[in-house]
Amino acid sequence: MKKTAVTLGLFVASASFTAKADTLLGLYVGAQGWNMQTSGGFSSDGANADFDFEDQTNTNLYAAFEHPVPLIPNIKIQRTVMDTSGETTLNSQYTFGDEVYANNTDVLADVQLTTTDFILYYELFDNDLISFDVGINAKQIEGELLVTEKDNTSTSSRESFSGPVPMVYSRLAIGIPFSGFGAFVEGSFLNIDDHTLSDYQAALSYSLMENLAVDVTFQLGYRAVELELDDLDDIYSNLEFKGVYAGLEVHF
Repeated sequence: MKKTAVTLGLFVASASFTAKADTLLGLYVGAQGWNMQTSGGFSSDGANADFDFEDQTNTNLYAAFEHPVPLIPNIKIQRTVMDTSGETTLNSQYTFGDEVYANNTDVLADVQLTTTDFILYYELFDNDLISFDVGINAKQIEGELLVTEKDNTSTSSRESFSGPVPMVYSRLAIGIPFSGFGAFVEGSFLNIDDHTLSDYQAALSYSLMENLAVDVTFQLGYRAVELELDDLDDIYSNLEFKGVYAGLEVHF
């Protein structure tokens, strides 16, 4: 009888520790498909041309690691593709790279753009009902922009740019007990040195699978990214990307 009680006690203690470890320590991996609409434009001198961009579906991938060690922040790395293309008829003279395009010229634009977020954050609250994170985000922006005269493709200019931008980060998540449903808002923001950048998303989530080994959550949300750059590696822009997305998150 004593052996049985001891064995049962060890089993309960082990189960309790496993549940606590799963709450405090975790790896989150997610993938999203983003139906992205783009507006605005870019230039080499600040006189941006606004392009009529096509809607595109792009990807967002991320991984986050959370731990219980005090003072050491959690880490999240996120990579987002924001490729698109468009065209416009210029209503004034336009400069990009080494080319100057005359007024009333039809020009095409090809945008190859990715951002990589390196986020360090702390959890101020973390339970089944509410969690709140704050931190900093070093957003690395990498892009290649191509502008081509529509009726004369030999007239074109291509510019590459890259650079890190520091941002403030926060995330608020709310769970609805015993339903599997939840919601969250997440964002980064910067307004400094004539750069204005924001990256916000809000989503509903639903738990598809939840056990001691793995949790799988479906997400349906809306994301908006604004890039107002003032001479970042010789590039000026007033680009905005926004639209709905759907994705899956796996928690190990």
